[in-house]
Amino acid sequence: MEIVEKEAEIVRQNFADYIGGQTPRQIAHNLNNRRVQPPRGGLWNASTINGNVSRGGGMIMNDLYAGRIVWNKVRMVKDPVTRKRLSRPNPKDQYKIVDAPHLRVVDDATFKAAQAIKIERRRDATPAAAQKARAPKRVFSRLIKCGCCGSGMASIGSDAKGLRLQCTAYRESGSCKNSRRVYLDDIEALAIKGLGQHLAHPVVLTEYVEAYNIERKRLKKEASNECARLERRLGEIEREMNRIVDSIVVAGMPPERFVARMQELEAEKNKVVAGLVSAEESDNVIALHPKALDRYKRAVVALADELKRGNPTEFATVRELVTAIIVHASPSRPGGAGTKANAEDDRSVRIDIRGRLAALCDNPALFPNIAMSGGTMVAGEGLEPPTPGL
Repeated sequence: MEIVEKEAEIVRQNFADYIGGQTPRQIAHNLNNRRVQPPRGGLWNASTINGNVSRGGGMIMNDLYAGRIVWNKVRMVKDPVTRKRLSRPNPKDQYKIVDAPHLRVVDDATFKAAQAIKIERRRDATPAAAQKARAPKRVFSRLIKCGCCGSGMASIGSDAKGLRLQCTAYRESGSCKNSRRVYLDDIEALAIKGLGQHLAHPVVLTEYVEAYNIERKRLKKEASNECARLERRLGEIEREMNRIVDSIVVAGMPPERFVARMQELEAEKNKVVAGLVSAEESDNVIALHPKALDRYKRAVVALADELKRGNPTEFATVRELVTAIIVHASPSRPGGAGTKANAEDDRSVRIDIRGRLAALCDNPALFPNIAMSGGTMVAGEGLEPPTPGL
C-alpha cells in the first residue's frame, strides 16, 4: 500500500476545511461542485466526511490517515428472533492498533483537532434535540423519493397552491436531471387513496404473500449447505487475521508486510458475513393477519378525514405501512402556458407506494424489513396492481 499524493492532498484539504468551521455537508457539496471523485465512485455526501464515532468510520474518524491501522472495531452477533447476523461496535479497549507511519496523511495535531471538533458537535446534539429533529412533521416525511434517481425529495418552499418538493440530488449536487417540483398535498392525497384501496381489496396482497413463501422456501433449500461452508470459511479468516496481528504485536514484524493481506481478508470476511445473513434467514411462512388489515384500514380512513379538515397530528400508524413513496412527475400537459416554471410545477404526477409487508402479517418479527411494491397511483385515475417480487 502506498499514498497517492494527489488524493492525499484532497484528504488534507478536507481536514483543513473541517477544522476551519465548514460542516461535512458543505465540504461534500464543494467537492461535488469541483467534480472531485470520491473513494468509491458516485458522489460525496456528509456521511463520507462525518462518519460514525462509535464505529470509527468516515474520513474525519479514520485513524489510517494519522498513520495507525485499527482492527476489531466491530463484532458480529446473532439476533435471537430473526437469526440474522448483526454488526455491533466493540469497546475501544478491544481495538487492535498498529502504528503505520508510512501511511500517515495528516499530522497528529490536525487529526486530534478534527476529533475534538467532531466530539464537541456531537455533544451539542442532545438526545432531546435529535429526537425532535427526527420527528416527522407530515405523514410521509422522509419517505418521499425521486423516481429518477431514488434520492429524497425535500421542501423548497410554498406558493399559493401549497408546499412544494424537489429532488435533493438535483438541488444540492446536480447529479439528477429531474428538476420537476411537485406539491406535497397531492402526494399525500394520492398515497392515502392508494393505501385505502389496497386494504379494502387485499387479494393482491394475498397473492404476493403466497409467491413470497414459495420463493423463500426455494432459497432456503439452496442455502442450507452453503451456510456450513461459509461458517467454516469465516473461522479460517478470523484465525488468519489474529495470527497476523500476533505477528506484528508479539513478534515485532513490520506491519507494512501484512497490510495488503489484511485488506484482502477484511473484504472477504464482509462477503462471507453477507452470505451468512442471507443463508440463515428463517424459512417460516407468513400470512396476512385480518385484525391487522382492519386496524390499518381504520387508520387510513381516519387520516383521510383529517387531511380534508386540515393538518393531521396522529399518523404513526399509517407510517408503519409505508417504506417509500416513489414520485414520477409526468411530462407537462400540451396546451399549457409553455414556460419552464409551469412545466416544472405541473400538478400531473403518479406515485409508486412501497409498503411494509410485515405490518400486515401474523408474525411481523420474522420479516421486519420485507417490502413490496404497493402499485401505482395516477392523479385522476385509480390503482394499478402491484408486482410480487423479492
